[in-house]
Amino acid sequence: MSVGLIGFGRLGRLLTHHFARGAKIHVYDVKLDARRVRALGAVPATLAQACAQDVVVLCVPMAAFEGVVRRIRTLVRPNALVVDTCSVKGHPVRAMKRWLPKNVSLLGTHPNFGPDSAADSLVGRTVVLCRVRMPDALYRRAKRALERKGLRVVELTPREHDRRMASSLVLTHFVGRGLIAYGAKTTGVDTEGYKRLLRILETVQNDSWQLFLDMNRFNEFASPMRRRFLAALKETDRRVTS
Repeated sequence: MSVGLIGFGRLGRLLTHHFARGAKIHVYDVKLDARRVRALGAVPATLAQACAQDVVVLCVPMAAFEGVVRRIRTLVRPNALVVDTCSVKGHPVRAMKRWLPKNVSLLGTHPNFGPDSAADSLVGRTVVLCRVRMPDALYRRAKRALERKGLRVVELTPREHDRRMASSLVLTHFVGRGLIAYGAKTTGVDTEGYKRLLRILETVQNDSWQLFLDMNRFNEFASPMRRRFLAALKETDRRVTS
């Protein structure tokens, strides 16, 4: 199987690291580091070369996603499988369905892991699959390929994915960014509970501010979640001070 990978950021490099042994991966990025690509066992490629493969995986920021999909719509070959890896599913799925030809299969995915948590292994990590448009046999092969890597596969609709992620991923990053703005740090006499709270910083501090903005901007459930959480904090503060 030949794979075209578009986007060689932190997630693109992680996926290349874990999947290059089982597939020939052709990597494209606007600022491609060819030496780093080869070091991970992949092949530097132009955009057209990456799009000419059996599977095309999009590892691009959500803010740029629709523009990239529009750009590749004439480059992806018939019967190819296009896969997205965004942490929001509604927006990228709608963009792929709108712009990519109907003879192209589509699969939404969200790797619920990153370079910090899955640097050494994918075993036991979770990946969400949102089947958009693809034959049964192809979907089963894709699912088995992920399971063979030790991944736990969860199947959801794009809407259900985004609803759940607002209450887990987005909330975690919201709390983490708040802790960073507050200036939370070790005190030298940290309780076990405070140590666990500080671990949230490890989850979010290596991710970009753009990712944080995008997961809030493109997930329709993020804003209601933030309002509920802030209202809960306000009510807690009222009870303490009343």
